[in-house]
Formats: sequence, C-alpha cells, structure tokens
Amino acid sequence: MQSETVLTGGRIVDGTGGPSRLADLVLSAGRISHVLPSGTARGRGETVDVTGLVVAPGFIDMHAHSDLAVLADPAHEAKVLQGATLEVLGQDGLGYAPVTDATVDPIRERIAAWNGTPDLDHTWRSVGDYLDRVDRGSPTNVAYLVPQGNVRMAVVGEEDRPATDAEIDRMRAMVARGMAEGAHGMSTGLTYTPGMYASDDEIVALLEPVRAAGGYYCPHHRNYGAEVVEAYRECLEVARRAHVPLHLAHCHVNFPRNRGRASEVLDAIDEATVRYGLDVTLDTYPYRAAATYLAAPLPGWAQEGGARATLDRLRDPVTRDRILEEIQGRGTDGNHGMPMDWRTLVVTGVADPELSWAVGHSIADLAERRGEDPGRLYVDLLVADGLRGGCLLHIGNEENIRTIMRHSAHTAGSDGILVGERPHPRGWGTFPRYLGYYVRELGLLTLEECVRHLTSRPAHRLGATDRGVVQLGAHADLVVFDPETIADRATYEEPRRPPAGIEHVMIGGEFTVRDGRRTDRLPGRSLRGGRR
Repeated sequence: MQSETVLTGGRIVDGTGGPSRLADLVLSAGRISHVLPSGTARGRGETVDVTGLVVAPGFIDMHAHSDLAVLADPAHEAKVLQGATLEVLGQDGLGYAPVTDATVDPIRERIAAWNGTPDLDHTWRSVGDYLDRVDRGSPTNVAYLVPQGNVRMAVVGEEDRPATDAEIDRMRAMVARGMAEGAHGMSTGLTYTPGMYASDDEIVALLEPVRAAGGYYCPHHRNYGAEVVEAYRECLEVARRAHVPLHLAHCHVNFPRNRGRASEVLDAIDEATVRYGLDVTLDTYPYRAAATYLAAPLPGWAQEGGARATLDRLRDPVTRDRILEEIQGRGTDGNHGMPMDWRTLVVTGVADPELSWAVGHSIADLAERRGEDPGRLYVDLLVADGLRGGCLLHIGNEENIRTIMRHSAHTAGSDGILVGERPHPRGWGTFPRYLGYYVRELGLLTLEECVRHLTSRPAHRLGATDRGVVQLGAHADLVVFDPETIADRATYEEPRRPPAGIEHVMIGGEFTVRDGRRTDRLPGRSLRGGRR
C-alpha cells in the first residue's frame, strides 16, 4: 500500500467559490485520494493536524518572471513561501526560449533587469529543452508561453519594419514548434522591442498555430496610459480575428488621467464576450506601482538595433536631446504616450556596484540631491550601467485595482521581478495581500471567491481541470493558511520580507513548506499544454 498523508481538521475552501466546509484530506500518489468527514481519517498515514486553518488549492501565478529563478534558486522562497504552486512563464513577449545561438545573449542582456544573470549554462534553445530542464526538479510547477519578441528577434532581427511573408511563415513555424513542445499560448510585449514593431496583422498570423494547438493569447498591450481603453479594445479585436481565447496580462489602468476608468475597460471586455463569444480572462497584482527595466520608457525608435545601437544614440548629444524631448514632452510609446514624471520612476537595481547610490530613489530626488537635470541624469545612468538597471513606476490607481479585482474574469499574477537591490514587493506578497488586506481587512471579496480567483479560474484558463480545486482525484497541490493572520509583510523599503500566516504548501503531496519553513523538496515539474 502506498504511503498516505492526512490533513485533518481543516476548513476546506475548495477553489470553486462554493461555501467552505470542515473535512479531512487523504493524499496518496500525488493526488487527493479521499475527502472524509472531519476527524475520521486519523491513523490512515502521516497525520498533520490543521485545525483552525484553511486548506485551499495551491495558488497559480498567471504572470511570473521566475524563468531563471526556478532553475537557479532551489529555495525560491519569494514564491514558495506565499503559497504559489504553479507559475506561468515566458511573459511579455521576452523569455529564454525559443532562442538561437545569435539571440541568446542579446535576450539575456535585454531582460537581465527582470531575471538577473545567474550562473546557468543556457545550453537549451527550444521550449521543449527549457521545460526538460524544469523537469529535473523545480520549486514550483511551470507553464510556459511562447514569447513573440523572441520569435521576431530570431527571424526579423531588431529592425523596426514589417515582416515579409516568408518571415511570417518562419515565425509561425517557430510558434507552432513551441506549442507542440508544450507551450500554453503566445505572449507579446507590445511596449518592448522588438515585439512592438509587429503589426496586428502579423500577430494574428502568428496566433494561427496557437489556435490549432488549443492555446491562448496573452498580450502586454501597446498602451496602459494615454490610449488605454483603445489598446485593450485592440487586444480584443486581435483575439476575435485569430479565434483564440484571450488572457490580458497585468490588466491595470494606470496614470492619474485614467483614475476611475477601469469600468470602461471591463465594459469593453463584457461587450466582446457577449457580442463575439470571446473567452476572456485577465490578471492583476494588488499594488499601485509597476516594475520593469530602466530603459523601458525610451522611444521604440531609439531602441532599434539592440543595446549597442541604443547606447550609441544616448551618447550622441543631438539624438539624446531628441529622446529626452519626446520622453518629457509628448510621451513615448515605451511610456504609454505619457510625458514622464520623474518623481514616479524609482531605481530598483543596477548592474554596476559603483552606481548603487541611485537604488531606492526616484530620478527627481536624485537630480535634486546632485544638482542635475533629471532627464540627463536618467540618460547618464542608463549609459553608465549599460541599460541593465531596473525600476518601479508609481503610476497606479487604487480604485481601478479594486474595481478590476471584483470582475468575473479576474485572476492573480504577481508580475514578480525578484532581482535587484530593491525590487517590487509584489514578488513576495501578492497572494497573501489579496487574502489579508482585500479579503479580511476590506471585505472586497469573500474568502471563497478570492481563492477561486487564485486557483480554479487560472487552472481553467490553462486547461488543467485536475488542478486549482480540492476534490477527489485532483493533484495534491495545496496551501494551508490561517485566515486570521495571513498577510503580506514585504514593503517597498524591505521587499524580501516573507508573508505571515502560511503554514504548509504542498506540490503533488510533497511539502515545499512545512510549519512555515521552506523544505528542500523540488517536486515541481512542467505543465505542458496542447491538444491532449
């Protein structure tokens, strides 16, 4: 007889949104083998008393940047300690597969501020190769999206021009291979180069193999600022034309001018759902600040050709002045058409230790302290650090965050960038913040409904019907927490503080967290998509 683990006395919040109940869970061979009346399963195997605690499905992070962390950091405490059991990677159109010998280094350099530069051999090239590496043992389960920017860089390069028909065919073949090897869909990063250079027609063409494989489209769309509603409508239209489900990445409505406009975006989603039958979900993180790499606000034209060409432009006085005029005047495509307010841009990390004086401060504060022009200081910092720094952008609207999280299409995505001296606290606190602040303290969602947002709803998007729920036969990916004490403790000043109130986390019935402490287990594996 296989060994069993029993969780006894817990309050089961099963992920469906239905009422909680007291029950014992018996876990065997990585799955939930029995759901029994509370107190009746003692003596069946190793028994863990969870009386007074909630037992829920493991949390699913629908927008994660742990692509290298799951390979290089066995502890991965940022996500594991907050109850994440599955992360969706390959986000924002830029990732680590597929790559070619020519693109692997430029891509690593481009997104070093998202993922760091851990000591990995990077011998993989395809999506399948990357997922095989995950399958050697991972701190979380992993699902993957084909990043459209990778595909365009491999075929078209970093030029701002339309792809030819022949190039579109080659890109389509790359996407098809990624889907066949286990990707769940395709992501775009349409404010990042080279992905932003693609037209909607090109994106629709690349989504053909995604549709054929039963995947979904996950855009970081073209504008979160001056044209935010129009940009969301564009995503809906692309999904309609491509006949694919749509998952809107970090669906926030940012900048002061858009305060109170979240309902317009949700109305557009609801209209498309009713009129066209679109299958739409979205994710958000429960914080007002955004995070990205420090060079992201530059105009797209200034980043054409890659890092070396960008640095040459920034060093040229005439071009630099043109760039700053656009950033500070009418706003760039990289900054969503909004003129830059240097008070909102805070440096989170630098590659050169000699520049550590900038970390934790806004560009405006640094300029005032040093008696310099903020725009010129920003450019000088980019050049000195070789475009490798990271930043926060304090541009969010709390009322929009609260409006969106109550929508029936909502799921959670940490968008957690885990590297840098002062990264965003969302990487350590997203899931407990939802359950502690927004559920217990504010009452915006019931506990049962919020758990549904964090579990079964994202599992359904991934086609994983045996995950995200506590029911007979489901995977034993579970989180056990105290609903009275669960809370995020990470702050902008101390972003790596672990949360409170999470007692146990399990993947496939193995403890990754026990009694609030990370174990040494690596039971995570790839969750591969495609027609099954």
